Amino acid sequence: MKEIKFFKKDELKVKQVLKSSQLRAVTHDHVMMTLFDFGPDDLVMPNHHHPHEQISYVLKGAVTMVVGGESRLLKAGHGVVIPPDVEHEVTSVEQDSQLLDVFYPLREDYLS
Repeated sequence: MKEIKFFKKDELKVKQVLKSSQLRAVTHDHVMMTLFDFGPDDLVMPNHHHPHEQISYVLKGAVTMVVGGESRLLKAGHGVVIPPDVEHEVTSVEQDSQLLDVFYPLREDYLS
């Protein structure tokens, strides 16, 4: 039987991203979930792309996401599926916005 892992957000390793935002990752063999908290000094996760499939879900606050040139306001309870290699950018429009992101395969850059 595979190892079962229970976790609490506050016990996960924190990775500082951008200037004041934080990311916490949970992984298993082939899937990764991250909890992304926008910091007070960061309003924008700049335009980027990666070879991973990504599903983003807004847990708290609101963000504007530009995905493949299409812009949408996403509030808590909204999400988006982003195919591999599609450019995307996220702008926080409410203070303390939080995102849950799922990636396949694992993003090794988020684990270091």
